Amino acid sequence: MKNSLLERYAEQLPEGLADCQTSLGEGDTRLIELVHLPKRHKVDLKIYAKFEGTNPTGSFKDRGMVAAIAQARRQGARAVICASTGNTSAAAAAYAARADLACHVLLPAGKIATGKMAQAIAHGANIVALRGNFDDAMAAVRRFASNAVAVVNSINPFRIHGQKTIAFEVIEQLGKVPDIHALPVGNAGNITAHWIGYSEAAGIETAANYVFAGDWQAKSAAWTAKRPVMIGAQAAGAAPFIAGSPISDPETVATAIRIGNPQSWDGAQAAISESAGRILPVTDEELLNVQYALASEEGIFCEPASSAGLAAVLAEAKAGRIEAGLTVVCTLTGNGMKDPQALASRAKTVEVEATEAQIAKALGLD
Repeated sequence: MKNSLLERYAEQLPEGLADCQTSLGEGDTRLIELVHLPKRHKVDLKIYAKFEGTNPTGSFKDRGMVAAIAQARRQGARAVICASTGNTSAAAAAYAARADLACHVLLPAGKIATGKMAQAIAHGANIVALRGNFDDAMAAVRRFASNAVAVVNSINPFRIHGQKTIAFEVIEQLGKVPDIHALPVGNAGNITAHWIGYSEAAGIETAANYVFAGDWQAKSAAWTAKRPVMIGAQAAGAAPFIAGSPISDPETVATAIRIGNPQSWDGAQAAISESAGRILPVTDEELLNVQYALASEEGIFCEPASSAGLAAVLAEAKAGRIEAGLTVVCTLTGNGMKDPQALASRAKTVEVEATEAQIAKALGLD
């Protein structure tokens, strides 16, 4: 049995990665049909959640990180480095520990969810907090790149190779290509990777292939002749694609996509233009409402940024901009335990005396 993501998709990945034994059991995440939300919103769509929160460190980053760390070992690097809004640092630190590599993390000070910071600390990362935002951290990371210190952000093409496997899994699990695939957009590596995966599966070249490493050529899986429409969602306060250019001060409760200067801008643009798709803004209120609804009505607890794609789909469908009867997949990028504070304001805890009468009254059972 091929347990490693790198083993399962060895034919679609650069050679030799599976030999590095950096796997923590990533991938093979669940594709869950939503049964309550479409009905409540009166949306005639079959909507599935690809829940990446079940990966080892709780986010989709593990798919790309296992490949990036494997390549770092192959090239003889002694350490890896990344800029992060949280999930990248958790994945980099965990997989670096697995590979016996040092891990250096640059974070924007005071803007990282506690759960994500705790993971990087637990896995032994060397953490430096910068007085600035993610884009400042990313600029600094680029200056330290070398053969000995491998950058493992999504500018690393092996990250994209690993993350494109989401598309392969969706096709296998669904038994077909969805009509629409929606997901959050922050640094834009993930929408690029999704589109490359679907394009390889269809044997179609895409302009997004600029991210591929060296002379390696994609091997068509030839699973399908179809590709989905891609819908990307950005938080309204951190939406450079909506603005048409980078923004200097992105702000949103969804820390994972609080990025003003996406590093995979061209790849995302290729995905959108080639798929006849679009990138849409969603407000913090909209994505938090959908996050809560997913947890309370569907039993799926994702972090705030994860719900952005579904929030955009529901809004588009209710506005009549998505045809009825289509099949939609939404990538939920991270686990809700990464950032539980975002839902703290919705707490409904009632404190009473430990008597049967008071408990019954509080529960509405009196």
